[in-house]
Amino acid sequence: MAGRFAPRTTPRAAVVRQAAAPAKDAPTRDWTPPGPLDLRLVLGPLRRGPADPTFRITRDGTVWRTGRTPTGPGTLRLSDQGGRIEAAAWGPGAPWLLDRLPTLLGAEDDPDAFRPYHRLLAVTRHRRPGLRLLRTGLVLESLIPSVLEQKVTTDEAYRAWRYLVRAHGTPAPGPTDDAAFAALGLYVMPDPRTWSLVPSWEWHRAGVDAKRSATILRAVRVARRLEEAAGMDLPEATARLRLVPGIGPWTAAETLQRSNGAADAVTVGDLHLPGIVGHALADNRHADDEEMLALLAPYEGQRHRATRLILLSGRVPPRRAPRMTRGDIARL
Repeated sequence: MAGRFAPRTTPRAAVVRQAAAPAKDAPTRDWTPPGPLDLRLVLGPLRRGPADPTFRITRDGTVWRTGRTPTGPGTLRLSDQGGRIEAAAWGPGAPWLLDRLPTLLGAEDDPDAFRPYHRLLAVTRHRRPGLRLLRTGLVLESLIPSVLEQKVTTDEAYRAWRYLVRAHGTPAPGPTDDAAFAALGLYVMPDPRTWSLVPSWEWHRAGVDAKRSATILRAVRVARRLEEAAGMDLPEATARLRLVPGIGPWTAAETLQRSNGAADAVTVGDLHLPGIVGHALADNRHADDEEMLALLAPYEGQRHRATRLILLSGRVPPRRAPRMTRGDIARL
């Protein structure tokens, strides 16, 4: 495995400084959002653990992300320059990524549509004015890691994603003569055909059981049809994803929150979320899905945003089940 990774030849502090240097010979775009925008909060849900090879945040707040777009693989670099977002991109997917930059960062989201009837939500929204719901427009890149997260700990899922992307993905396009960029170790996830050719022993080596790997293999066989869900309303998009055996309401919601910016895609079937919502809104840490949905009913149309704010509030019940990792918190 060691031979597959680029060696780090530059000190970490230098990597952070150099990686944020101006782009050379790369298409760029600037965009000024209509209000406060926190890049970490907005893009955090795309990060699958602190070592995700498709996503990096450097110490100065610069965000690097890769994607397999309809026009090919691409790398996007984002930085906040006093309220103006500066972006640069590389690879065949660069024009697509730059064209969709405002959409990615929540330009189509409407935070003002949310009415915080509970004081906790009102306070958290006030403290997090830069929260917007992202929209990648790419279904498979959120669906596959969501399937990997089914019924396992987040650490196990992150390890599987990391291993499979590095072993079967492609090195990210970028400033190839820049040692700092190489040290970031970015990869683009495999295309559907490559996913379909991953042998059974590789799934086993990644710690992915037969049920989850079979779900992913069924999904990539109909990848084009699934990607069409990115342009659908939430009910139709959910129905499209759930046509694939193994994709239930939990996986569909986790995917569409990211690909479609679905403000009402509430996650049901989660081990922890009902208790967190119940504890925050009704001091009931033993709430189940039905009780959670009842508590979220006043926020219909904005239930995903409500749960994001609850998670960001930090008001969570004591846990007896496995705790959230640092990677979980970073994704909130």
